Amino acid sequence: QVQLVEVGGGLVQAGGSLRLSCAASGRTFSSYTMAWFRQAPGKEREFAAVISGIGGTTYYTDSVKGRFTISRDNAKNTVYLQMNSLKPEDTAVYYCAARYRSTVRQNHSYSANDFDYWGQGTQVTVSS
Repeated sequence: QVQLVEVGGGLVQAGGSLRLSCAASGRTFSSYTMAWFRQAPGKEREFAAVISGIGGTTYYTDSVKGRFTISRDNAKNTVYLQMNSLKPEDTAVYYCAARYRSTVRQNHSYSANDFDYWGQGTQVTVSS
């Protein structure tokens, strides 16, 4: 099992940047595929980015490609989401998620059901 805690959310103006961090517990962090999801008010939780256990493979949903970067530091049991060129439509609660021993696939329609462990979420608000 793994416990996840997200930090780094806040209020920024359009065009600005934020970096989210997700700290994980456990001894086998590198065995977990990690992802970021986001959920806007009144909407379903949607996939944003995913990274493989040792960081060799990443995949992003089209709406964030070129603007967001997912990375991880397994020595620190931490996954990051660097968000640049933020838009008001990026406003959401951002969640860190984990799945044990999974494979990252390109062009895959990830859903929340693909992941087993979740953080509490951190609010990102982008003003216009």
